[in-house]
Amino acid sequence: MVHMNIETSTDLGVAWKYTPAEAIALQKQLASEVVLQDDVSVVNYVAGVDVGFENNGEITRAVIAVLSFPALELVEVQIARLSTTFPYVPGLLSFRELPAVLAAMSQLQIRPDLILCDGQGVAHPRRFGIACHLGVLTGMATIGVGKSRLCGRYVEPANERGVWSELIDKQEVIGAVLRSRVGVKPIFVSPGHRISLLTSIEYVMRCLGKYKLPETTRWAHYYASVEKDFTGS
Repeated sequence: MVHMNIETSTDLGVAWKYTPAEAIALQKQLASEVVLQDDVSVVNYVAGVDVGFENNGEITRAVIAVLSFPALELVEVQIARLSTTFPYVPGLLSFRELPAVLAAMSQLQIRPDLILCDGQGVAHPRRFGIACHLGVLTGMATIGVGKSRLCGRYVEPANERGVWSELIDKQEVIGAVLRSRVGVKPIFVSPGHRISLLTSIEYVMRCLGKYKLPETTRWAHYYASVEKDFTGS
């Protein structure tokens, strides 16, 4: 049985009222707290995080989908809907989405050992994407899995499943450009917190099914879609 719950609130975003300049300053400050060494032991549950928007962006809809590992069977879904309090600004995604994500996480009955975020980890201009921000705030191990590049340069990886190339910015390796499926565009993997790049790639590969995106991301995206209600109908 999959446990599902949805909660609506308008209060939890109040403490997140930053200006873009304040948000950038906070990213620079918190980036020093990111841990890029492996601190992940036994993984029994993995989770995917995704966010959608309702009412022309006025409502943020965050989803946490928890799957057993390594079987990748869906065991819990939590959804939170909050008023959106931060504008869309490239590079500041976490300030727009994390209030609702944290609200959804507070409802979890099963604590995941590893979280895969739909977005960037350290593959970010200030090395502090949404996966880093979530990891630092919660102390949990996180990985960023982006569908597109935010920054950096790379050589296109060979068209073979599991092949990857380095994503480089300012002479620093900030992530991996991973071919998750033959014949489709690669995904962008980067550590968020308490995990290394190589281990991030390993877990992303182990979370893949027959599609481009990890099963964690696919389930979270399914329930984050505004076309679905919380029961998935």
